[in-house]
Amino acid sequence: MKRAYLIEIKPTTEQITKINKTIGTCRYVYNLYLSKNKEMYDKEGKFITGYDFSKWLNNVYTKEHDQWIKEVSSKAVKQAIMDGDKAFKRFFKGLSKFPRFKKKKKQDVKCYFPKNNKTDWKIERHRVKIPTIGWVRLKEYGYIKKDATVKSGTISKRAGKYFVSILCEVEEMQARPKLEENGLGIDLGIKEFAVCSNGKIYKNINKTRNVRKLEKKLKREQRSLSRKYENLKKRGEKSVTKRANIDKNILRVQKLHARLSNIRLEYVKSVVNQVVKTKPRYITIEDLNVKGMMKNRHLSKAVTQQCFYTFKTWLLAKCKEYGIELRQVDRFYPSSKLCSCCGQKKEDLKLSDRTYKCDCGNEIDRDLNASINLLQAKEYTILT
Repeated sequence: MKRAYLIEIKPTTEQITKINKTIGTCRYVYNLYLSKNKEMYDKEGKFITGYDFSKWLNNVYTKEHDQWIKEVSSKAVKQAIMDGDKAFKRFFKGLSKFPRFKKKKKQDVKCYFPKNNKTDWKIERHRVKIPTIGWVRLKEYGYIKKDATVKSGTISKRAGKYFVSILCEVEEMQARPKLEENGLGIDLGIKEFAVCSNGKIYKNINKTRNVRKLEKKLKREQRSLSRKYENLKKRGEKSVTKRANIDKNILRVQKLHARLSNIRLEYVKSVVNQVVKTKPRYITIEDLNVKGMMKNRHLSKAVTQQCFYTFKTWLLAKCKEYGIELRQVDRFYPSSKLCSCCGQKKEDLKLSDRTYKCDCGNEIDRDLNASINLLQAKEYTILT
């Protein structure tokens, strides 16, 4: 089975220069491919494929313009073009929106390094060998197995730090743990992150003091950054040459965003690990309409911070590893309105009603009632 490892690296000054140049070139080529396609569509009404654009870039464009593109790895540049080609194909299939240009400060560009020869990628306890970059020290020792077969790798930059993601071929876990006979229903929410049918409650980490303190600090830094840009507009400066303070402020904002994201991601992973270690025979979740929930301006921020999609993705991966069946009920299944005791449906249930009261005498917490209904659901689809 294939497994990816993400780890922070500590490159030298020369390696940092080379990585930044490669990332910048990949971003430039990706944006050039998008602009070329827009130009061709306006003139001829058609799009150019990634392979045709790569031929045009190597044989025509770089001979007259931007010859510095050839100074970086050709494989990384080719992968940036194919990423753009993939984005267009997803758009034509209706799976995503029209591709957007990549911005420098968004840091959403990565440089890809495939494995062409056996000696391209090598892993040791404290360092990794990357094609065209050389040996780079790892921040964590022994995290990646030495005997793992590397397929490819990607270097990314985030908040002033550099990370390498390595795709390896590892052996499957032979002996899977013995599972319990009972199942588990999980109801995701905003007040509490998750409520399980066994009574276990996982609290909303965004309400903790540490996260609120970081969000308050982020708000101050964003306000300070906005004020700096407004002062530039008042002075009438279109192009900024001396912007050291602005770059420092941008880096502080990026670090706070990264820290908050890491806290939420780590919490989601810890919840999934605790759920899977109970070893249920199956787990039932609901298909949440997150896009519809985001339209409510009072709840959109809280929904975004909960990372529901990350939870579902990580839970699916862990269930495959442990051999647990992951079930998903339809998004229109009334898990909150049904009584878990008699099955009666309560149509007039409001979002403010936190306690479910039924005519049969059943009085139970709303979220716990929904998780029990998910456990007892008869119609579902099995996620693979």
